[in-house]
Amino acid sequence: MALILASGSPRRRALLEELGLYPSIRVPDIDETPLPDEEPAAHVERLAIEKGKAVEASPGDLVISADTIVTIDGQLLGKPRDDAHANTMLRQLSGRTHHVMTGVAVRSAGSIESFVEVTTVHFATLTDDDIVWYISTGEPSDKAGAYAMQGRGGAFVTAIEGSYDNVIGLPRFRLRPLLASHFE
Repeated sequence: MALILASGSPRRRALLEELGLYPSIRVPDIDETPLPDEEPAAHVERLAIEKGKAVEASPGDLVISADTIVTIDGQLLGKPRDDAHANTMLRQLSGRTHHVMTGVAVRSAGSIESFVEVTTVHFATLTDDDIVWYISTGEPSDKAGAYAMQGRGGAFVTAIEGSYDNVIGLPRFRLRPLLASHFE
C-alpha cells in the first residue's frame, strides 16, 4: 500500500511527516471555483473529495487530500490573486474574528471518507505598515486568507478556538482515526 498526499502543500506534507508518515506527492489539477450558492463548508469538503479522486492511485493505495479556506461574514477567502487582493483580504481580517475551514478526504479501496474541521481565529488590528511589510515578504501569495499562522502571519493572530493544525491546513487529530484502521 502506498500513501499518497494529493496536495502540493509543503505544510501538509510536514504535518504528516511529524506523524512518521512519508507520502508520495501527487498534485491534483481541479477547478476550485465555488458552485452557485455553495456554502463554504460544502465547498471545502467537495474540493477535498475531488482532489482525492483526481490523482492516480492503485486500488490498495491510501490517498489523503485536503482544502483550506478562510471565511469572514459568510464570504469565502481563498488564495489572493495578487498583492492588491492580499491587501484587501488582510484589511478584512484586521481586528476581527474569522473561521478557517479544512475539508479532508481519505480515499482507499474505492471508498472515500471525509469531514470538515472549523477553527475560529482572532486577528490583531493591523496598521498600513503591517500590511505593506507582510505583503512584501511574499508569504501571503499562496495562503488562504492571505496569511500563514505558522509563519510571519502568526504575529497577527491573537487567539484561536480549535485546532492549530487545521489553520495550517491538516487537522491531524481528526485525520488520525481515519488513518489508524489502515495501518493496523
